[in-house]
Amino acid sequence: MSDDEKPVKKPPRKVTPAYLQRAALAYLERYASSAENLRRVLKRKVDKRCRLRGEDPAEFSEMIDEVVAKSLRTGLIDDTRYAEARVATLRRRGGSARAIQAKLSAKGVDRTTIAAALEGGEEDDEEKAAHALARRRKLGPYRPGERAPYRDKDLAALARAGFRFDVARQVVDGEREDSGL
Repeated sequence: MSDDEKPVKKPPRKVTPAYLQRAALAYLERYASSAENLRRVLKRKVDKRCRLRGEDPAEFSEMIDEVVAKSLRTGLIDDTRYAEARVATLRRRGGSARAIQAKLSAKGVDRTTIAAALEGGEEDDEEKAAHALARRRKLGPYRPGERAPYRDKDLAALARAGFRFDVARQVVDGEREDSGL
């Protein structure tokens, strides 16, 4: 074989239900997921293999649905539990209700599940989340030095993060909140 010849790569193995089940388990070991997100991940894997093998990925959609349904039946994935966990995490990091809705929608969680997960929290969750974001980004009362010249910028930053104006104003014009840590 000469230097300019490359060895021919074997195509990947055929997609089987066992392969899809292993792929789903491997993904779920590392990441929490919604049913729709798992379906998208498996579809991408199938699409890649089919492209390399010259097959039609549509043939495997039933197999993907079966693996997702089995994962739901066995409790490996639960959209409600996933949404509640993500809401709690994103709230701690300073996520507004709007931002959380957008992120969960992008992961394929339906609106009613998202609304239920957001309602499950406390009344002042939005304000606590705004304080958490202000603390992380050093906005408003968490800004070192004089904060008055930066008031409008701080309000705009909270508004871009999805917080209502009244909540943003309350945080920026208010006092520091104990972190509780």
